[in-house]
Amino acid sequence: MGDFLNQSDEILKHGQILPHWQQGEVMQFVTFRLGDAMPATKLRQWREELAVWNAHHPQPWAPEDEQEYHRRFTWRLEGWLDDGTGSCLLRDPGNRRIVEDVLMRFQGERVEHHAWVIMPNHVHLLFAPLIPIETLLKAWKGTSAHRIGKGSIWQQNYRDTLIRDGGHFANAVRYIRRNPARLRPDTFSLWQGPRALAV
Repeated sequence: MGDFLNQSDEILKHGQILPHWQQGEVMQFVTFRLGDAMPATKLRQWREELAVWNAHHPQPWAPEDEQEYHRRFTWRLEGWLDDGTGSCLLRDPGNRRIVEDVLMRFQGERVEHHAWVIMPNHVHLLFAPLIPIETLLKAWKGTSAHRIGKGSIWQQNYRDTLIRDGGHFANAVRYIRRNPARLRPDTFSLWQGPRALAV
């Protein structure tokens, strides 16, 4: 099994509310956010529209369906996150350092990170999971919340996308790199591995 999604290989699926896919160690682009990062009314409307979309567009999607999905759902949600709503606990350098340490704790052992950015109220990661992805996310969120010491700070779920090919990988790297463009340098953390730096 390689770095990129193979439509003919088995894809493991889990998650009731938001389905998650994993195909061995195929790279993933994942976003998770603080629990208060999204205005409830906007999120409710977004979920209702997404439910209708999913009912009419079962996965796996054709490329044009995936583009339409991202236009209607991913980029709209990302725009709301980038507006910096909520407590923005990760604007604090000490809290970001905790998340950085937790993410990198098992680099090369349980995960192979390629790039990530910690924004004031959310995190984007590009990585190859070497263990089940739900185990990674549970550990990252649980350990960082415990160390930050403010209770249950993270949203329950996360959004993940299997990386299709080299072009998709490059686009994900550029997205991570550009995401904090409007922020002051002391309000985010960006990390890139050798493969991402080559893009």
